[in-house]
Amino acid sequence: MTDATIAVIIPHYNDAVRLGRCLDALAPQIADDIEVVVVDNGSATVPQVPDWVRLVTETTPGAANARNRGVAENRADRFFFVDSDCLPAPDWIAAARRACDRADLVGGRVTVFDETARPRSGAQAFEAVFAFDFKTYIEKRGFSGSGNLLTHRAVFDAIGGFRAGMSEDFDWCTRAVAAGFSLAYDPELVVGHPSRTDWAALERKWRRLTQESYGLLRDHPRRNAEWLLRALAMPASIVAHAPRVLSAPDLTATERARALSTLARQRLTRMRWMTLQVLGREI
Repeated sequence: MTDATIAVIIPHYNDAVRLGRCLDALAPQIADDIEVVVVDNGSATVPQVPDWVRLVTETTPGAANARNRGVAENRADRFFFVDSDCLPAPDWIAAARRACDRADLVGGRVTVFDETARPRSGAQAFEAVFAFDFKTYIEKRGFSGSGNLLTHRAVFDAIGGFRAGMSEDFDWCTRAVAAGFSLAYDPELVVGHPSRTDWAALERKWRRLTQESYGLLRDHPRRNAEWLLRALAMPASIVAHAPRVLSAPDLTATERARALSTLARQRLTRMRWMTLQVLGREI
């Protein structure tokens, strides 16, 4: 262990190219009081990292376990979390230093960028409109995604680590807020995230999120009734959210049509999955 006061913690699983891109973006920003910890979560091939990065392995699957391992691996007082597929802005560390004492938990802005040329696919156009609205997550729902999150060791000491098997960032942040810790949004703390390129990638993301969200209700006294009501609301949400697609400034007419089609497909697919969960079936 080092005596760094700040630890940048990056969970990684089978995504060495994007991890390399993330580390390349961080390299010019790292100072002597910062330790960068990459926690590999059992990748088929262990990634190669530069000498200034510490690589540790967490064999228990799940990003929650990888993040917890990163916290346990150092003596730092402040933790800057970023995911291996994210691209930190050139001033991300500087913005994090400014922001980290604004609140006990600080979430930033996540922009979406494409890794392929335009026009956007339906999945890419959908994500350009709907993905990673951290401002709304923080200010209206009381949690931040953990792909761009700052916090302090005192929070972990008080409430424990992330819990796997559910929406771990939602669960962890809401536990922290319930315990009296403060949460703030900082638009100057920016990372980019690549859009999902096709329906298969988008489907994997939302299947996982649907499973994790259902897990959050495991102690709810009317879990299945609540989940079924949410499932039945999915068709109405297509109509409710269509105006966001139609007014999106950075989409062409073709991309808007693709995004609308993907919105309908995503909502109806989630309705089917949620109904299957209520029936006790795997999705």
